[in-house]
Amino acid sequence: MTSKKTRFPRISTAFAVSALAVLAATSLALAPTVAKAENSGGFAKTSVFGFNFFKTTAPKGKVVAKIDLSDQRMNIYVNGRRYHTFKVSTARRGYVTPTGSWRPTRLHEMWHSRKYDMSPMPHSVFFKGGYAVHGTNSISRLGSPASHGCIRLHPADARTFYNMVKSNGMRNTTVKIVH
Repeated sequence: MTSKKTRFPRISTAFAVSALAVLAATSLALAPTVAKAENSGGFAKTSVFGFNFFKTTAPKGKVVAKIDLSDQRMNIYVNGRRYHTFKVSTARRGYVTPTGSWRPTRLHEMWHSRKYDMSPMPHSVFFKGGYAVHGTNSISRLGSPASHGCIRLHPADARTFYNMVKSNGMRNTTVKIVH
């Protein structure tokens, strides 16, 4: 028995080359209208052929983190516009969270408190000596005073704030604590 080799006819090759040329020309012609990116409200939106894709972004500008001790909330403003409101825990009875305004002095993706049994302080934004805004594992206590003086946040919220400070710079960030 002899085996036959199947060959693609020349017309198929010509058709494939033509189809690729048309596809390339069409995508180049449509490129400005097909992919469109916008940034609003901390999300970047990209539309491709009518499908929307979102990714979170840190808005750029002056960042103010205003912590209200009586409300146990932190509002984050960028250029005067509120972007986030997070529940916090500040100083419990017998401890003090200082009031005033500061610029962050240092950032640590992970820090451990030497003063309090090497307690983990993820995404720490230090603003006055040993005081910091940082994540906590005690998320059930958020919304009420529970700390030794720091501003505790849910770990995801601490990461968000940390990334905003890192992205915008410590010089462009203010931590403001009020009663």
